[in-house]
Amino acid sequence: GVLRPALPGYLPTPSGTCILLDVGANVEVRPEHLVQFARMGAVFGSAFLGKDDPTVGLVNVGEEPGKGTDTIKEAHGTLAALGERGALRFVGNVEGRDILQHAADVCVCDGFVGNVVLKLAESIATILPQMVRAEIGRQELAPEAAQTVGGVLKGMLAPFDYQAFGGVPLLGLDGTIVIGHGGSSARAIRQMVLSTASLVEQNLTARIARALRDPDGSDA
Repeated sequence: GVLRPALPGYLPTPSGTCILLDVGANVEVRPEHLVQFARMGAVFGSAFLGKDDPTVGLVNVGEEPGKGTDTIKEAHGTLAALGERGALRFVGNVEGRDILQHAADVCVCDGFVGNVVLKLAESIATILPQMVRAEIGRQELAPEAAQTVGGVLKGMLAPFDYQAFGGVPLLGLDGTIVIGHGGSSARAIRQMVLSTASLVEQNLTARIARALRDPDGSDA
């Protein structure tokens, strides 16, 4: 019953990991695709984040229900209806500035927007150290102070390391498929195997299928 499979991405926030989907499998979507992404994302969020009822938001250019394209507005109406029935913990529209503030546990968008957001977030781990090193030089910090700043920066950027997750599942297929980075290290592949085993143990595929068959969206 899945119209389009979706790729989730992981974004670190001050309140834990935020799941963003789709991040590249579908660059053009219809409203019903976004609705299914939300429902699959909620089930995956429950399994991955360990939350019984993860919040779901729709990425948009404004918080108001009337903002965005016709596709977004129609999807918002359907998701809001699911939320009113208790089938989904829908929190409404989420603007780009609010994603990393963890406005929702699961943020839904098409693959074009998702891929841009994900790669922008990934660039933080590369650009921020360059900016910090330049500022350390500008302020002429003592070696001890520079080392302290470097340690703080390293810890802060650790959640952006894709190797900690290994890979991401392609949600909506009849089986558990986890996709890894082409340049994955041994550490990343090990984590990918462990993540796959965890999703199999949690019966993710069957839970998604049940959620999509159930008009109320339950995966129980």
